[in-house]
Amino acid sequence: MKVHFLGATRTTTGSMYLLEVNGQRLLLECGLYQGRRADTLERNRRLPFQAESIDAVILSHAHIDHCGNLPNLCRQGFTGNIYCTFATRDLASIMLEDSAEIQRADAEFVSRKRAKLGQPPVEPLYSQEDAEQAIRQFVALNYDRPLPVGDGVTVTFRDAGHILGSAQVVLDIREGNRRFRYLFSGDVGRGGDEILRDPQVVEDVDFLQVESTYGNREHSPKADAHDHISRLVRETLDQNGKVIIPAFSVGRTQEIVYTLHQLSLADKIPKTPIFVDSPLSVNATEIYRLHSECFNARTHRFLRETANPFGMENLTYIREVAHSRKLNELKDPAVIISASGMCEAGRIRHHLKNHIGYTNNLILFIGYCAEHTLGAQILNGRKSVNIFGEPHEVRAKVASIDSFSGHADKHELRRYVDALGRSVKRISVIHGEGTQSLAFAETLGGALPQATVFVPQPGEIADF
Repeated sequence: MKVHFLGATRTTTGSMYLLEVNGQRLLLECGLYQGRRADTLERNRRLPFQAESIDAVILSHAHIDHCGNLPNLCRQGFTGNIYCTFATRDLASIMLEDSAEIQRADAEFVSRKRAKLGQPPVEPLYSQEDAEQAIRQFVALNYDRPLPVGDGVTVTFRDAGHILGSAQVVLDIREGNRRFRYLFSGDVGRGGDEILRDPQVVEDVDFLQVESTYGNREHSPKADAHDHISRLVRETLDQNGKVIIPAFSVGRTQEIVYTLHQLSLADKIPKTPIFVDSPLSVNATEIYRLHSECFNARTHRFLRETANPFGMENLTYIREVAHSRKLNELKDPAVIISASGMCEAGRIRHHLKNHIGYTNNLILFIGYCAEHTLGAQILNGRKSVNIFGEPHEVRAKVASIDSFSGHADKHELRRYVDALGRSVKRISVIHGEGTQSLAFAETLGGALPQATVFVPQPGEIADF
């Protein structure tokens, strides 16, 4: 079997890996690359293979850096099945629809600028119709239900504990007289999640492809997160300020809402108005309610015995643009949660534009920001950042709580690999910036002397 490492290799975005096995071409993930705007459009538009040559796609979860280029794949000629879990299918359906709207709006914005220079317009990466076509090609199955997806290839999804429906992809492969198990970790959750189950342990793995987003970093202890966030929120509200939380619509929004609910019930934060301002976040939260099979026992019990984990009296979900704009007129303290988590698209940029210049406000990050994104620039301490092409001074307080991360840190990743046992013969380390992947590979090399560990270069082809 040959594996082509085409995306999220020595970087964290654009997840894409092509497997050649028994004369078939299977694609693991088809994500959008996110980074410098000048680089992203052409990189996403030009697939590194002929779309019609792909026999099937296997998707680990619904984050846009893993599924966001599927409509483009289908637009260019892919007609096969896209395998995933039921919750991933439902989340991807709203994620891709939202992404298509972003592609349209971005193309319209760029085209207006080009028109002033006498240049021709640009086309969006894909349309709403392309997104709908991709969703029609999804084939969903539950965790722990093996399914043949090609000659000599059976897929089984095991819970990854990262977001709702996230999966480790287990491939049991027969090539001639040879049989082996290939595990693609997807994005690995930390365990002990507020809402979701812990990552499952996979047995008898021969070859492992493992993420390394935080391969050389430690998260702050989860036990400290509630105290930290309650202190930050209280201090800001006491100064008559607003707390602006950039949060991914799927995963981090639901977790921060659940946490604020718990803190409110415990009287650790005042019952100040809380707004979730993102149509996608609202839709995603409704899908979370539909898939309680992914919840851990504690959240199941809370849902059954106490209340809706994602609802409270002082919480308002906002879909309409007009209602979103009214938040600009808000004089009183409030908490505003909005997408995207990296501040690269969506309504969060409007809230940053309106609030980043005031010292009594707080910009609170609760997730990962890839290099060169607006979120990363703010986190890195830039005194001024460009929002909608115009400079804005950063006067608001900026804080980050990485214990809300959906990704395992270096110790949690190490425990994840250790739990697989000593059957693993070879490990490829992917989905991390180069320094993170190389450091984690070194950690694994010292801990698992029986395994060959390597960090592929972008575009590298490896035999397994």
